[in-house]
Amino acid sequence: MSTAAGAVSGTTATPRRRVRHRRSPWRRLVRRIPFFLLVVIIIVFIGFPFYWALRSSLTPEGQLFTTPLHYWPTTPTLQNYRDAFSSGDFTHALLNSTIVAATLTIIALVLGGTAAYAVARFRFPGRNLTLLAMLSMTMFPQIAILGALYTLINKAHLYNTLTALIFSDLVLVLPLTTWILTSFMRQLPKDLEEAAYVDGATPTQAFYKVMLPLIAPGLVTAGLLAFITAWQEYLYALSFTDTPDKYTVTVAISSFTGKTGNAFQTPWGEIMAATMIVTVPLIVLTLVFQRRIISGLTAGAVKG
Repeated sequence: MSTAAGAVSGTTATPRRRVRHRRSPWRRLVRRIPFFLLVVIIIVFIGFPFYWALRSSLTPEGQLFTTPLHYWPTTPTLQNYRDAFSSGDFTHALLNSTIVAATLTIIALVLGGTAAYAVARFRFPGRNLTLLAMLSMTMFPQIAILGALYTLINKAHLYNTLTALIFSDLVLVLPLTTWILTSFMRQLPKDLEEAAYVDGATPTQAFYKVMLPLIAPGLVTAGLLAFITAWQEYLYALSFTDTPDKYTVTVAISSFTGKTGNAFQTPWGEIMAATMIVTVPLIVLTLVFQRRIISGLTAGAVKG
């Protein structure tokens, strides 16, 4: 009897499984439709401003505000890009931003790497409190410490210099850099250092010859985030500089005027072209190193 019942149940269960198998792809598709719609909405919401900036940068100045509206210029032109590059202040600002961002990245990696090594490898009172203090510094808005930084920079006679921008941006970048590199340092086994010490290496040699090569993904992540932060920083660059020869790209773009020098004329096409020149390299860097960025930001999240 049990055998017969089992046979009957087996024959009746097979069609049900087949029906479920046939219906499951459609059910999955229907269930995923809201998710796909949400993804499309997010992409449009994020990507449309970038598309509009690209469209405006390729549109002649006289056709920017014509009606009816064209979502792509009828006569695309590169004149806005030529005007942006022909502006001496903008090209000089590009050089200033490159100097500030590159110098800041190097300093942040050197200081952040050594600080991360000390916090991750050595035990001392208040170590966890130090890490929490570093992380809490990234939560303060820039405007909260603007007055104190202005006083320090003024007394140090650094106002209207690139050094002032490097110092002020370092306050924003160094805590995050240290936090990221500390997470990478903690993942490395201590046997590597002990083996280096057995071979006669000093702590400094163990750090530079053993630890640094192994945390290359963390260095790339921290360095790229530091570079992006310095490249797009605006508040401190506006507050601590007052002459065009010390402007960075963000301040230079906001200071654009028309070809005639009229302060009431806003060259939107030229501004959009300059925005694309400044933004595209960051997008390319982010896409190239996106995997390293994700691995760096999630380092230490899983133990095992």
